Amino acid sequence: MWRRANLGRSFGWLWSAYAVSAYGTGIGFGAFSVVAITVLDASSAEVAALSASGLAIGAVLAVPLGPWIEFHAKRPVMIVMDVTRFAALASIPLAHLLGLLSFEQLLLVSIVVAAAKIVFTAASGAYLKTIVPADGLVVATSRFESTTWSATIIGPPVGGAAIGVLGPVITVVVDAASYLVSALFISAIREPEQPPRNKELSTRKWNDVVEGWRYVLAHPTLRRLFFNTVLVNALIMAGEPLLSVLMLSQLGFSVWQYGLAFAVPCIGGLIGSRIARRVAHRWGEQRVLRIFGALRAVWPLGLVFTQPGLAGLLIVMATQLGLIICMSIFNPVFAAYRLNNTDAGRHARVLAAWSITNNLSIAAVTMLWGLLGQLIGLRAGLAVAGVLLLATPLLLPRRTSGQEPPAPVPPAEEAVPASGSARS
Repeated sequence: MWRRANLGRSFGWLWSAYAVSAYGTGIGFGAFSVVAITVLDASSAEVAALSASGLAIGAVLAVPLGPWIEFHAKRPVMIVMDVTRFAALASIPLAHLLGLLSFEQLLLVSIVVAAAKIVFTAASGAYLKTIVPADGLVVATSRFESTTWSATIIGPPVGGAAIGVLGPVITVVVDAASYLVSALFISAIREPEQPPRNKELSTRKWNDVVEGWRYVLAHPTLRRLFFNTVLVNALIMAGEPLLSVLMLSQLGFSVWQYGLAFAVPCIGGLIGSRIARRVAHRWGEQRVLRIFGALRAVWPLGLVFTQPGLAGLLIVMATQLGLIICMSIFNPVFAAYRLNNTDAGRHARVLAAWSITNNLSIAAVTMLWGLLGQLIGLRAGLAVAGVLLLATPLLLPRRTSGQEPPAPVPPAEEAVPASGSARS
């Protein structure tokens, strides 16, 4: 019989902060596009640029912040990033109220929010490792995963209804407020955080900036997981714009049917995240990573066979359901494995490097697939992404944890001081 694990009050506050911001983000899903189209009469090219530029430029701006996060206390960093996102997002309804809102402001806010998200994610991941023991990380990351999917199920429909009643900027207001509440919850954590031993700013080297990538690429297992997860995420996201145009423009699905096709399968996220701990306990982390890492790559090819009517809707739902169940089992086990196999003094830089690469890859591949879809057709573009995904399991690690060699130790002059106290 599995009992509900008690991970402590500090984790409770951190989880609550994550939950309120996740639901705020869910309610605000697509808010920038809605505001750009309905308020500013933006073209489809401008909306695409808004999405891709925010991810790409935000990721580039976050590159030098990895070392800064590593050598500072993580909780204040999280609070500052939440307040930064609150202020940036709150400027949109304020400018709208004053009649001063512009596309340039939306673009700037999207960049700030993207960069702040990367910094927050890196700091929170490193902080999580200090407040949750190693054997509790799968439980902790499973709870975050479950929260993400429940927010994805509930948030967008609520946000859509709110926009219909209160106007296009209301969901931005809710999203902004959620970050302020998140900052308050993180501030409520009373467990002292041991300050990291900071390096002097004048002695920092370029190696500090690229340390996250250097560490990952030198680690036999993390290197393979890095390339696998980045490529899988980029190829999955690349197909979404093509599928939306296929369903809404060519196959005649209504907006509510399109939303239903993606909202209902998110129930699979709740199922997968609930059983991830048990599956990992029974099969072992590395076996779970290999099996479900491979299974999550087989589903998107089914989207090529989407057709009009109920049959097409069921094809999309079944494909998404299978994909999401596999992802929601893989993701928390992967997140826990990554934290447990990263040196304590490098958590923030590794997580920052991972997020930056992921965002840049998604932005670049999404833009490339948009062009590919125009050149060879929507179904052909989906097929190419699906076939390439079938090759991604070749990048997954094959060693068992007992066979895996330890990560290389850097030279003494590049050694990094441990961050934080004992600690996705």
